[in-house]
Amino acid sequence: MGNFPHFFGVHLPMGVKGEGTSVTGTRTYDIKKAEELEERYDTGLHTRALGPWLLKFTFGFSVLFAAYHYITAGIGVPIDYWHMGIHMSGVILLIFIGHPFIKNEDAWERHPNTWWRFANVPIWDWLLITAGIAASLYIGVTWYEIDFEFLGGRFRLPEQVMRQGDPADIDIVFGTMLVLVLLEAVRRTLGIIVPIIILIFTGYAVFGQYIPVQILTHPGISWAQFINNMYFPAEGIYGITLWIVSTVVFHFVLFGVLAQRMGLGQFFVDVATVAAGRYTGGLAKVSVVSSAFFGTISGSSIANTVSTGSLTIPNMKRMGYPGHLAGGVEAASSAGGQITPPIMGAAAFVMAEFLEVPYTTIVLAAIVPAAMHYIGVLSIVHFKAKRLGLKGLPKDEIPKLVAVVKKGWPTAVPLVVLVYVLFSGYSPHMAAFWGITSALIIGFVNPMHRLSVRDVIDGCIQGVKYALAVGAVCAAIGIVVGVVNSTGLGFRLGFMVSTSALTFAENLHPLISWFPLATFSLEGITLFLSLVLIAMTCILMGAGLPTTALYIMLATVAQPALGNLGVPPLASHLFVLYYGVISEITPPVCASAYAAAGIAGANPFRTGISAFQFGIAKLMVPMVFVYSPAMLIVLEDYFTWGAFLETTITCALGVFMVATSVAGYFLTMMPGPIRGLMALAGVLAVAPGLESDLWAAGLVIPVLAQQILARRLERAGQVDEIALAVEAVRDR
Repeated sequence: MGNFPHFFGVHLPMGVKGEGTSVTGTRTYDIKKAEELEERYDTGLHTRALGPWLLKFTFGFSVLFAAYHYITAGIGVPIDYWHMGIHMSGVILLIFIGHPFIKNEDAWERHPNTWWRFANVPIWDWLLITAGIAASLYIGVTWYEIDFEFLGGRFRLPEQVMRQGDPADIDIVFGTMLVLVLLEAVRRTLGIIVPIIILIFTGYAVFGQYIPVQILTHPGISWAQFINNMYFPAEGIYGITLWIVSTVVFHFVLFGVLAQRMGLGQFFVDVATVAAGRYTGGLAKVSVVSSAFFGTISGSSIANTVSTGSLTIPNMKRMGYPGHLAGGVEAASSAGGQITPPIMGAAAFVMAEFLEVPYTTIVLAAIVPAAMHYIGVLSIVHFKAKRLGLKGLPKDEIPKLVAVVKKGWPTAVPLVVLVYVLFSGYSPHMAAFWGITSALIIGFVNPMHRLSVRDVIDGCIQGVKYALAVGAVCAAIGIVVGVVNSTGLGFRLGFMVSTSALTFAENLHPLISWFPLATFSLEGITLFLSLVLIAMTCILMGAGLPTTALYIMLATVAQPALGNLGVPPLASHLFVLYYGVISEITPPVCASAYAAAGIAGANPFRTGISAFQFGIAKLMVPMVFVYSPAMLIVLEDYFTWGAFLETTITCALGVFMVATSVAGYFLTMMPGPIRGLMALAGVLAVAPGLESDLWAAGLVIPVLAQQILARRLERAGQVDEIALAVEAVRDR
């Protein structure tokens, strides 16, 4: 990509502030290396080389952009349409400066100035910047009545509230410009798939009368009315999606970057090493635990993967793990960060807005399902290690808890402050403000890992860089939200799903009604097939999207179908979030697994398969809390201690049993038929209900009998081998 400094290409010098110092003296967490790896595997972070003055401008503007969000989080944001317009203007400016129209090798290099290219940015990008900023700020400028005379002519534009439903021609021009600019911004940062999806929804809104499927047909919306719905605030582009990104997501991204730079990443790794390093498969368990910790501050599964994986994956390979397994462990663990409280990739805050419930409700509901995911990953890691004969870390490589806490406790204070403020009932952006403030204060005074001004500046630049793709796509996803709300598409799709599932169920019911393990009703089969169809849709639509954007899209498009089936709103929102983030570890589009494969030097597809296997619990758990919402704790109409304990304990046991089947090892190696029987028993245990639990208990008995017998025979063989060896020594 050339020898010139690239846009945002600021990294810390090796061995200075960016590199953590482990209390063990072994390999340590290196921020510089993690950022380089993330830029390599996250295409949204690739940017072109710029001319010297424009490079300085982008650095300065990025710092001011971060400072604006930080300050307004503390003192209060401007009125919503101005704040969102300012945020979107900054995102558009930086995207079109840094991201070329065509991403070939030549596009990344710096070229001489010509009449159509200035500071290595072509004229069409400068025009798109001008159009995008003008359209972003137009709403604020024209919110109140404009009436003036110029060159003998009079221009009058009524205040915005009077134009609702009847936009002026100039409104349509600026609204159309913004739609086109946002689509191009998303294409440059995330690729062509999301713009195509948005264009399909746009076509549906405008040409609804021509849709051949009767349930989807609607009168159609004129282009003027479409722009009215998408451009004016309340819904569409200036709706909840852009508001959450500009007041919450950006702030937590910035907090995560600063927390890493003050040493929190190294503290997580050291604590994980103390907690899990000594046990079987110790380094893989360190990867799981540290990724779970890191997920509390990371808004991106790729960022999580490369941040902890740059340290844990090479260490796992050093201890004997095959590359694809090392990468799979890290990818599956890191993808769990998007469902792990308190931040959940910022989806928790959006979900609270959608459901109009306190943020703490979302966090409490997500605790047990997230724990099930990590029980699954840890169990598979443990039994895979048993099967491969991999031990824990040597005693001299495990840090002392006292030394870890003494060195690292100040770095955890900002996270504690952030969570405390959140649970005290303050707004998320106020919590982020105090989290960032405490990170800055402690970072400047902590003698163990002191931040410099340059560290803070670099952190602001990196945080802005992370926020560009999610800022553009969440603004553009507002179009999808607007189309669904204005056409009723969500409920139409829900009806189609339930009707299709009913048709399948009517054909399937006679074939399986004789099955002895359970009683299958037509309604039960219909519900299950509906859930499977919705889950598959979520996985496909979520591929390659940032967590916040994929949740917003799925909550708008797929969640209403679950509502039609009678699923509680909170359970249905968590359901679509879970299956959306599963795309991160589901081949062929599994960005986290591919990033982990690159670090491990392993086959990407094989690493993706391994990651999917390690994350198998995440695939099953959403079905559990849909059928038994007691798992979510906070739903009073469903929660009793009896239902909660029965659902949670049997689910954990079922996840454990499935994990042994995936690993192919329990007390000893498991033959193929025994693995299959154990998997079936595990699935039945995971399924809520006494009848399925009893069948699971019955099926696991022969598995345990075979494993105990095989283990005894194995030990007897080992004793015989030892006896023969001793006898041979005596004979000598």
